[in-house]
Amino acid sequence: MTAYAYPLLIKQILTAPLAHAPRQQIIHADRTRYDYRTFADRVARVAGALRGIGVAEGSVVAVLDWDSNRYLECFFAVPMLGATLHTVNVRLSPEQILFTINHAEDDVILCHVDFLPLLSEIAARIERPWQLVVLSDDGQCPDIFSSSGDYEALLEATSPVPDFPDFDENTRATLFYTTGTTGDPKGVTYSHRQLVLHTMAVAAGLGPIPGGGLNRGDVYMPITPLFHVHGWGIPYVATLMGLKQVYPGRYDPARLLGLIAEHDVTFSHCVPTILSMLLTAPEAAMTDLSRWKVIIGGSALPEGVARQALERGIDVHAAYGMSETCPFLTVADMMATRDPDAPVSLRTATGKPAPMVQVRVVDAEMNDMPRDGVSTGEIVARAPWLTQAYLKNAAGTQELWQGGWLHTGDVGLLDGSGTLRITDRLKDVIKTGGEWISSLELENLASVVDGVAEVAAIGIPDPIWGERPVLVVAPHGETADVKTRLRAAFAGAVTRGILSKWAVPDRIEFVDSLPKTSVGKLDKKVLRTLFAI
Repeated sequence: MTAYAYPLLIKQILTAPLAHAPRQQIIHADRTRYDYRTFADRVARVAGALRGIGVAEGSVVAVLDWDSNRYLECFFAVPMLGATLHTVNVRLSPEQILFTINHAEDDVILCHVDFLPLLSEIAARIERPWQLVVLSDDGQCPDIFSSSGDYEALLEATSPVPDFPDFDENTRATLFYTTGTTGDPKGVTYSHRQLVLHTMAVAAGLGPIPGGGLNRGDVYMPITPLFHVHGWGIPYVATLMGLKQVYPGRYDPARLLGLIAEHDVTFSHCVPTILSMLLTAPEAAMTDLSRWKVIIGGSALPEGVARQALERGIDVHAAYGMSETCPFLTVADMMATRDPDAPVSLRTATGKPAPMVQVRVVDAEMNDMPRDGVSTGEIVARAPWLTQAYLKNAAGTQELWQGGWLHTGDVGLLDGSGTLRITDRLKDVIKTGGEWISSLELENLASVVDGVAEVAAIGIPDPIWGERPVLVVAPHGETADVKTRLRAAFAGAVTRGILSKWAVPDRIEFVDSLPKTSVGKLDKKVLRTLFAI
C-alpha cells in the first residue's frame, strides 16, 4: 500500500535531462537561449500563469505559434496540469480552424501576433467563452481585441507551480486535427501514457545505431511543424535525452540552413518537399551538411531526392506513420545502411517496425498477404500509443479500427526480412483495365531523371480503361528536354521488365510547382481536379 505506482505522465520525461544535462541549451532561432533548468522553471511558470486564468484539469488550451521554445514549454506545462493541449494547424483555412476550435471546446487560446488577424476574423463565431494570451517575439502586444496579457509578461508576474500532481496516466494530454479528402477535420487525441510510451520506443529504436540514429551527442532541430503530430513526437524524445534543441520559428530555407551551420545541427526530420527545397536553395551550396541526419516522413521518399541528399553527405532515411499513430510505426533499416555499399532503396524503404509495433499487410478479409516482397495489401497496425478514437466521431473510429487493427489506408508489401514498403495510398492507386499501377513506383522512376524537381503520378478517368496514369512534373530546365528524358526512362524501365507497357503514363504535364497540403504533402486531389480533362 505504500509503494509508488509511478504513472506514465509527461512530467516524468523531464526527470532525465535535469539529472544528466541540466546545462544543455534550448534555443529559439536567434531570439532566446537557456538551459534545461531554466526550461523546467519556465514550464512551471507557464503552468502557474495558466492556472491563474482558470486552466484546470479537463480544460483545453489551444496554441497558434511558429516552432519556438514557447511551443515546447506548452508541450509540457499544459498536459502537466491535467489539461489538454490543442495544437492548431495554422495552415488550415480560417473556416477549418474555426471548426477545430469549436469542436475541441477550447478554453484558452495562445496566439502569436502573426495569427491575430486570422483569429480576429473568426473570433465572433467561437461558440464558448475563451481567453486569449498573446505570443510575441519582441514583447509587442497589438491592440486587436482584449486579452489576458502577453505570454512573457504573465510568466514574469507568476510564481512557478511548486509541484505537479499525479493523476490517471490515461488522461487526455494532446489533441490535434487531421484533414482528409472529404468531410470536416478529425480530432486525434493522445493520453499521457501513450505519449510517454511513444517517446521511450522512439528513443530505444533510434538510439542504438552506431554512427547514426539519434544519440546524446546530437543537436536537434525540427523541420516539421510542432502542430503536426507533436512535431512527430521527437521534441519529447529530444527532451528525454537532454539534447541541445534549436527551434527555427518560421520556416525559410536561408534561415534553416543558417541555423544548421551556426549550431552544427545533426538531426532533423521533414517531408520530402522540404528537404528538396533546402537542397535546391542557393545557400545550400555554401552549407556543410555532411554531419546532418534526416528522417523523412509524411510522404514517400523519392529515390532522386535521396540521391541528392547522399551526394551532399546527408544521412537520410525514410520513416512511416500517420497522425493516428503518434506517428512512428516503422523506419528504414539504419543498421543495414551503415554499409557504404548498401543500395539507396534500403534508405527509401518504409523499413522495419519500431519497438512494440506490430504491422501486417492484409487483404480485404484481413488475411495476411505472403511476405514475398511482391504481394500487396492494406497496412494495418497495433502499438500501445495508437489513437483509440476520433474525438466525437464514432463512425470514423469504427472505420479506423475495423477488426481491432488500425487501418492506415496505405497499400504496401512485406519481404522475407520483415521490411515494409509502401506502394501507394488506397485512394491514390491507379486502376487501368483491371490492373493496378503504383503511383509511387512511377514517381520514383521519374524522380531520378535529370531536370525533374518534383513529380506526382495521378489517375485520370478514362472511358475505355477506367483510369489512365498522368505524370505531373515541376521541372528545372527546358520542358521539352525533360519530357524526352522521361520518355526514355520509362521506355528503359519497360525494356528491363521494371514496368509494364500499360503502366507508362499517356500524358506528361508540366507545372511551376506542385500543390501541397497544410503539412507539406503533395495534394493529389487538387491535381486530379486540375487535369481531369
